[in-house]
Parts: sequence; structure tokens; C-alpha cells
Amino acid sequence: DSVNLPEEFDTYDPKENSSLLPYLRKRSEIIEIVGARDIIFALSQLGVCAAFSRVTNQRICFLNGSPDEVIRSLFYNKNNDSLITVSVYGSENFSALRCRTTRIEYIRRGKPDAGFPLFETESLRWPGFVEFDDVNGKVLTYSAQDSTYKVFDLKNYTLLYTISDKDVQEIKISPGIMLLIYSRKKGYIPLEILSIEDGKRLKSFRHLLHRNKKIDFIEQFNEKLLVKQDGENLQILDVTNSKITEVSSNEFVTPSAFIFLYEMQLFLTFRNRSVSVWNFRGELVTSFEDHLLWHPDCNTNSIYITSNQDLIISYCKAEPDDPSSEDNDLVASTISFLFDGRQYSRAF
Repeated sequence: DSVNLPEEFDTYDPKENSSLLPYLRKRSEIIEIVGARDIIFALSQLGVCAAFSRVTNQRICFLNGSPDEVIRSLFYNKNNDSLITVSVYGSENFSALRCRTTRIEYIRRGKPDAGFPLFETESLRWPGFVEFDDVNGKVLTYSAQDSTYKVFDLKNYTLLYTISDKDVQEIKISPGIMLLIYSRKKGYIPLEILSIEDGKRLKSFRHLLHRNKKIDFIEQFNEKLLVKQDGENLQILDVTNSKITEVSSNEFVTPSAFIFLYEMQLFLTFRNRSVSVWNFRGELVTSFEDHLLWHPDCNTNSIYITSNQDLIISYCKAEPDDPSSEDNDLVASTISFLFDGRQYSRAF
């Protein structure tokens, strides 16, 4: 089956963008698309964001509020029907993240400057970050300056609690819980599970490691913990009963990205432009036919999973078996079934 292209939008407009810094006025590829009701937002690699109306199929406005603003990412907040932009500015040497929220209604009226800044008290200079958690309705910020994590309510942006511990190396978020990963010790790594709502400790434990082997990743999915070290088997730990399932390193090679399917209790892995679906018994559920991703870095921004988690829509190479495909510009939007990998549709 083929899919017809109903409309085409273009973020490039040198006349409209004449106030931006010269390099921001160049044409660049789209790295993120966000849909919010009747508006589509498109973010270019250079950091220019445009809003388009699905009703009129016309561009409404650009969201860059100043000539030196480079928008890094977008987040549609369903809780209050607003768009959050995360930006850096030339006046700050592009080193500090600045967040801003704007009601969709204002953007629809062509008034993107009617929003207001968020988290102004936080120092979000690299390697600081801000993470929006749609599942739990929370925002996690990290200030590298004082090694402090803060959790805010996504509905009204009020501060809920603070985690100040220099030994915390990383935080992973799952529905209802957070996994705190501490500095590695000799032969093990300390871990802690907190309630996402109030930050109370639910469980503390140690996970044994192979010495002198680097950790490829630690991922949390509900009560399952995925741990992989270099050259070692994947370990799937059930934190409720400490049972470990192992998957051979020959079968499971460290991926470059994950997507967790919470409804289906499955997870997707991305590696070398390929997508695979696994369950938490360590079994490969699906590999896809004719589904070679276009982007070599497996950027999950170009992946869409339907709300009932039965279809995956990807930006793929049109001729995956063509040996000259590295120079082949032909691409296709591919829709495949998640359960068996069959192709549902493809549009060139």
C-alpha cells in the first residue's frame, strides 16, 4: 500500500527570518516534529522552530524570540496545553539551557512571545539538563554546579523535592519510580529506587559487576533493571525478587538507543539503523522487514509509535538492499507492525 502526501510544510524563509543570526537563516534538515492539537511544530537542526496550522496548512509563526536563540528541543505539555521550548543563546555562548512555556492558544493567534520562562532559578549549564516526563507528569532538572537534582510538577511547575548527592551519577525514570545510580564501587554499583511523587526511598540494593569491565548501560523499566557490561551478557534483574535473567552477548549487542513500550511490556532497541523488539524474558520478539533506518545514529526523534503500540512509523532508506545506498537519497516513511515486523505501508 502507498500513502499519499496530503501537505508539505517548509520552515525555511530567509525573508521572515531576516532578524536571526546569519547562520540560523540557512536551510537545514528537520530533526524534530511535534503535533499539538491543530498545530504542527518543526524544529531544524540549526535550531529554528516554526509552527504550522493543520487547518489552513499555512505557517503561523516562528518561535525563536531573539536573533541569537537556538532552540534545542520541544515538548508538548498536555497538562496545560502548552509548548515548552528548551533553548541556548549566543549571548551566553550557547552554554546554558533556558526553558520557556507558551500556551498553544497564543501560538495559534501568532503570539509566541506571550509565553513565560521556566526554572529561572536553576543553573542549567552543561552538563546540566532538563528532562520532561510525560508519563509521571514531572520535570527533572540537574544543576552540575552544585550536583543537585530537582523534581517539579509538570502541571504547574512547582518544586516537589530536591536530591543533593554528589555520588548520584545518573537518574532513570519509570512509571511511578526513579532509579538512582550511584558512583561505581569495587565489584558492585549502589542503586536506589525512589517514589517519583515524593522522593521517598522504596528500596536500596547493590548490583554485582564484573571488575575492570565498563558499564555499557543501566536502564530501568518498572520493576525490571537492564544491566550490560562490555563483552558480557545482558542481565535483566527483577528488583522485587532479585531474580536475574541473562541474554547471551552474541544475541544481544549493546544498542545505541531504547524505546520502552510500557503498555505491551516490551522494549525496542536501535543499532546500526536496525530496530528490534524484545521482551523481559530476554527473547527477541520481532525484527523488521525492509525497515533500515535512514539516520545512521538511530535518532529516536524520527520514530513514532502509535498510542496503542501496535505500529511503528519510521524514516527509512527506500532501498535497504542496495549496496550503493550510502549515496542513495531515496527515502521512505515506513509503517510496520510491531508484533511480527510485517510492513503495513510505505510512502516515498
